Amino acid sequence: MNIRNPLVAILRGITPDEVLAHIDVLATAGFTTVEIPLNSPDWQTSIAIAVAHYGQTIHIGAGTVTAVSEVNLLSAFKCSFILTPNTDPSVIDAARDAGMTTCIGCHTASEAFVAIHHGASALKIFPAGELGPGYIRALKAVLPTHIPLYAVGGIRPDNLADYLNAGCIGAGLGSDLYRAGQTVNQTAKNAQAFIEAWNACKQQ
Repeated sequence: MNIRNPLVAILRGITPDEVLAHIDVLATAGFTTVEIPLNSPDWQTSIAIAVAHYGQTIHIGAGTVTAVSEVNLLSAFKCSFILTPNTDPSVIDAARDAGMTTCIGCHTASEAFVAIHHGASALKIFPAGELGPGYIRALKAVLPTHIPLYAVGGIRPDNLADYLNAGCIGAGLGSDLYRAGQTVNQTAKNAQAFIEAWNACKQQ
């Protein structure tokens, strides 16, 4: 995941025949990190296509990773990172051993420290939109300062700054960026709104 632009585009529900077109407009807007969740149709093909075409210029990773067998397959696909919806030490260990960056889903301080103990690269605080920036601020106060936090779930252009100001280094962008079946033009429009919000945050 790219710290210079720590916005992760989540393409949940993307299909192989449309994945390249949507990543293209995301890259044009300025995104450098794309996640394809494993509950998308034919995700294996979509990830393989994305890595083959954009793996040298865009960080292509997988989301909703819940099993060691999935980690092994994704490593073979040369995915650069995984995001999980939960805190599973066996998945963290497998991804770490494969040399993959990990952003591990957690909700509580206990889950966060389990993930850190097993070598998580970053923590995905989910569902951030329901928890609110105040929760992020309180959680960050007890976590090691070197662990990056990403807010995921309910992040929009108009509230992105709230979560960054609360201590998150970046955010995963879901349905407010991409919804299954939407047009490439809509993805481009949504992407531009998030990039403008990110640029505004940097100027604060």
